[in-house]
Amino acid sequence: MGKKTYGQADVLAAARARIRLVFSHFERVCVAFSGGKDSSVTLHLALEAARELGRGPVDVLFIDLEGQYQATIAHVENMFASEDVRPWWICLPINLRNASSMREPYWCAWEPGREADWVRPMPTHPAVISDPARLPFYRYRMEFEEFVPAFNEWLARDVPTAVLVGIRSDESLNRYRAVKLGAKTKKRAWTPPGGEGPVAWSTQDQPASRAITFFPIYDWKFPDIWRYIADHGHPYNRIYDQMHRAGVPFSQMRICQPYGDDQRKGLDLFHRLEPETWFRVVRRVSGANYGARYCRQQFLGYRGGLGLPPTFTSWKQYCQFLLLSMPPVLRQVYQRRIDRFIQWWAAHNYPVDCWPDAGIPALENRKAQPSWRRVGMSLIKSDMARSLSFGYARQDVEPLLATRPGTPR
Repeated sequence: MGKKTYGQADVLAAARARIRLVFSHFERVCVAFSGGKDSSVTLHLALEAARELGRGPVDVLFIDLEGQYQATIAHVENMFASEDVRPWWICLPINLRNASSMREPYWCAWEPGREADWVRPMPTHPAVISDPARLPFYRYRMEFEEFVPAFNEWLARDVPTAVLVGIRSDESLNRYRAVKLGAKTKKRAWTPPGGEGPVAWSTQDQPASRAITFFPIYDWKFPDIWRYIADHGHPYNRIYDQMHRAGVPFSQMRICQPYGDDQRKGLDLFHRLEPETWFRVVRRVSGANYGARYCRQQFLGYRGGLGLPPTFTSWKQYCQFLLLSMPPVLRQVYQRRIDRFIQWWAAHNYPVDCWPDAGIPALENRKAQPSWRRVGMSLIKSDMARSLSFGYARQDVEPLLATRPGTPR
């Protein structure tokens, strides 16, 4: 994947120069805004550049996933009050992962017919888009990962558009990969007309795409974020103050939907930070209370947590038990994913007959060795994708959505 290289420029000066470059080549600039610290800094920098260059307003996309901290919504409203912002506040039924439950592995933000269960009432801000007819590309219960690129292309339908995303490469390996361009990636860097070469901190999904994604603060560190906010007196999401007082590690201070594969690790924070929101969060989806109770439990036996239950003689036997305990539709989905996992390793000279019941922990962690323990952990953690190294497939999602009676299609 390549090593990180460091230049001599100050990260703030570098980010400002990058954003000026974007404004000089694109008629429309849109900031992907979550209400979190990184996207807030990206928005502040974009507004700063727009005012300096006499450009504006700046488009800002906020996808409201319903299960939000009240402090996040207060911050969004504050930022959207600026005359320099053209806000897009999306409150549409979006399909999301619920990693807290096997029986309800997906949930739908702003699901019609379940208004009484919503974590929050529908916001009344004038920028809110809750009518699906407003966005012609929208499909009921679109995946979040489908909605974002579709919105970007729709926004760029009449004019080339730059999308600024506040991802920092030091936050996680996945985020580093998101901005790293190289021979082993499928990403295509944008090349400015008459420029010196591709812009490494950009992504162009398709050659003909009119929406180009840029990562202007990709090289910032955690202290850089807060120094910029403090030095300039910019507003920020006050939930971070509460997280700090609660002893949340810096690496886990993130704002996102509460029930996802990574996000469930912080489910218990709702109880500690906003108790009034917590009671709505725990009622919203199946398994949320269980997820909050055990979200910090280490499951893998070699990490000091849960190992193979003593009533089973092997992980393979335990996997069979877990599959039989599932509802039929969910069992079929998991079995299909497991079969795909088996086929992939067989094609790479590791047939299932040669699998260890429990492999070498270091190799399992790197996903370099199959084992029945890996399969078992994917079932225990309700992880249909990452533990088995294969992403979600539409043929897996559709049967699960169809099991919910009365759901409009």
